[in-house]
Amino acid sequence: MRIRAKGLLLGLLTMMAGIGVAAAADDGYPTKPIHIIVPFAPGGASDFAIRLIQPGLQAALGQQLVIDNRSGAAGSVGMEVAAHAAPDGYTLFLGNIGTVAINPHFFPNLTVKPQRDFIPISLAAETPGIVIASNKFAPNSLKEMIAYAKAHPGKVNYAAAGVSTLNTLSMEQFRHRLGLKMTQVPYKGGAGPAVIDLMASNVDVMFVTLSSAVQFVKAGKLKAFAVTTVKRVPQLPDVPSMAELGFPDDVSGSWQGLFAVAGTPAPIVARLHAAVLKAMADPDVRQHMIVASMTPTASPTPEDFAKFVAAESEKWKGVVEKLKTDKD
Repeated sequence: MRIRAKGLLLGLLTMMAGIGVAAAADDGYPTKPIHIIVPFAPGGASDFAIRLIQPGLQAALGQQLVIDNRSGAAGSVGMEVAAHAAPDGYTLFLGNIGTVAINPHFFPNLTVKPQRDFIPISLAAETPGIVIASNKFAPNSLKEMIAYAKAHPGKVNYAAAGVSTLNTLSMEQFRHRLGLKMTQVPYKGGAGPAVIDLMASNVDVMFVTLSSAVQFVKAGKLKAFAVTTVKRVPQLPDVPSMAELGFPDDVSGSWQGLFAVAGTPAPIVARLHAAVLKAMADPDVRQHMIVASMTPTASPTPEDFAKFVAAESEKWKGVVEKLKTDKD
C-alpha cells in the first residue's frame, strides 16, 4: 500500500498545523457548519474514518461538521452531489480510492471527473484489507477456500460492495489469477450492508477493509482468512498475511481523503488542510483511529495530495484495463 505521508512525526504535524492556521485565515472562515458528503452508507470504512476524525476537525475549525451519507452507484451519487455544490468551503467530499482513483476508469462516461471537479485537501486515513467469511462457510482458511471453490465451481458466492471498489477489484484479481469460478453478489451502499449479510450467512466470503470487519472478527461473528498486507497486523495477530500465504500480488489497502469543490478559494483550502493536520496531531483522534485499524495520516501539502491522487489514478487505470481485457 502506498502511504504518501506515512512516517510524519507527531511533532511535525503539530508544528505545520500551527503555521497553517495562522497563514490560512480567510475572513473568519468558517462561520457556519460544514457539510461533508460521504458517498457510502453508514458502517463502511469511509463512514468510520470521517466519524473518527470529526471531533478533531471540529475543534480545529471551531464549527460543527455535518456528515451527509449519499450512497449509490459505487459512490458516484455522492460524488455528483458534492461536485455541484457551491465552491465556498461549506461542502466537502470524502473521497476514497474507489471513487477517486478507480471509478473514472471503470466508468469512463462519468460526468464528474475527480481530478477536474475537486481540489485535493489532504489524505486522512489508510487501512489494509481483510478476507472474511461467514461462520457457516465450510472452509476455515484461505487455502481451504481456494480448494473448495475449485472443487465446487460457481457454488461459492462473494459479496461485492460496489462493482468498482477496491475490495471487489481485489477479489476479481485474486479469483482470475487462480482460475476460481465464483458467483458475485452485488451490494449497494458500501461495505456496511454486505458485512451484515455476511454475518447472517446470506453470502459466503468477501474482501473488505479491515476497519469494517475487525470488531466482528474479534467478536467471533466472522471468520478471517487473511489480511492484505506484507506482515500480520497487531489488531489480529493470529490472522496470516497475504504475502505470508504466498500471494504478494494481493497486498493492497484503501485510503480516504478530503476534497473541496473546484473553484474553492486557495486560502480556504489552506485553512482546511491546516485543520486536517491539527486533527491528525490530536492524540485522541490518532488513538481512536489506530484502535479502529486505521492509520492516521495527512498530506504535507494539498499539492502533495494532488500528486498522490494522480499516481493512484494512473496505477488503477492499468489494473482496470487488465481486468476488462481478461474478461473479454
